[in-house]
Amino acid sequence: MPGPDFPEADSPTVVMKFGGTSVADADRLKRAARRIVEKREQGNRVVAVLSARGATTDELTEMAFEVSPDPDPREMDMLLSTGERISCALCAMAINDLGHRAISLTGSQAGIVTDTSHTKARIIDVRADRIKRALEEDRIVLVAGFQGVSTAADVTTLGRGGSDTTAVAVAAAVGAEMCEIYTDVPGVFSADPRIVPDARKLAIVSFEEMLEMAASGARVLQLRSVEYARNHGVRIHCRSSFEDGPGTVVLSESETMEQPLITAVTHSTAEARITLLGVPDRPGIAGRIFSALADAHVLVDMIVQNEPVSRDSQAEISFTVPRSDIRAARGVLDGLAGDMFAGVAEDPEMGVVSIVGAGMKSHPGVAAKVFAVLGEEGINIEMISTSPIKISCVIRGGEVERAVRSLHEAFDLGAGGVEREQPFGAPA
Repeated sequence: MPGPDFPEADSPTVVMKFGGTSVADADRLKRAARRIVEKREQGNRVVAVLSARGATTDELTEMAFEVSPDPDPREMDMLLSTGERISCALCAMAINDLGHRAISLTGSQAGIVTDTSHTKARIIDVRADRIKRALEEDRIVLVAGFQGVSTAADVTTLGRGGSDTTAVAVAAAVGAEMCEIYTDVPGVFSADPRIVPDARKLAIVSFEEMLEMAASGARVLQLRSVEYARNHGVRIHCRSSFEDGPGTVVLSESETMEQPLITAVTHSTAEARITLLGVPDRPGIAGRIFSALADAHVLVDMIVQNEPVSRDSQAEISFTVPRSDIRAARGVLDGLAGDMFAGVAEDPEMGVVSIVGAGMKSHPGVAAKVFAVLGEEGINIEMISTSPIKISCVIRGGEVERAVRSLHEAFDLGAGGVEREQPFGAPA
């Protein structure tokens, strides 16, 4: 009968993902290998998804720009996908030296199929037959994160943080109930601890809250990974690579107990605002403009239109995009200027501060308190966006940290402001 080194056919499958800092050097990579082996020796089948080591992706990007001012997106994907392959091959070697059999797979070999959008591809299917066969052969499977193969048979990458999405997608494909994301932080916090020293680690967050947090600046988990997990019912356990304590479990709202009014304050200082001047006031113009931006894969967030004051005047449309998308946006808009609007103005130094909480749905007055707190700090709100569980304000980039601290204190989110957390699954 198989022992702990050889799990039964019906043994649970665990997917573990290790970020770039977790495999940054030989010692850290060996530590990750030991954690993978420990999980295997507990009687689990194990699939591990690895990111590129440390700053490898940045270094590869710099190499590309050393030889080309405008690198071809397809070739960028060929280049960037090598980082994760290096991590997986080295980790497989370390696991083999620990007495277990490991096999490393590229995204393509693992059956991760994407659309044809280079550098920002989306996973459309995971054909995990090879992963499952390797598990049946009592192997630990290492899958290169951040990458796949397109429907046109080209190598693609998934964008920053894409290894999270790889891990969740693989977890869904192999039937794992939990996807463990190992990173350099011990979990998800009520605010960025570098800005708010008394920020509280959250034991549980709902998918809905985590989606809003990821979309508004929280960098612990990639937005698409949370979306994929929600859609496929995969719990995420975000935890530290360097300590054994419980992290943050992300699960469905039906599995969480009643949430506090506000769960977290998030922020981003990587936003730019673009304003279209002299937009004709006639049907269809906005649709054509934003369709063109979408076709260029420009991610548009908040949109505000200033209506014309008279029938003869023209409107203005302002919207935010990631600062990294300004160049692509201008490339689209320059081709539309003159026909659909008179001119373009841009401000690349904007920031966004947001509050997120499922309790907002049943408590009035939250927006009023946010606006009052920022007003008392002398912080001008330039754009506003809301959802049932989030309020986001666009402000000047230099005022973001002060806004985060003020809102965190006003909603009493610090470690002493909420009843002490219990690890997920612990008795009350």
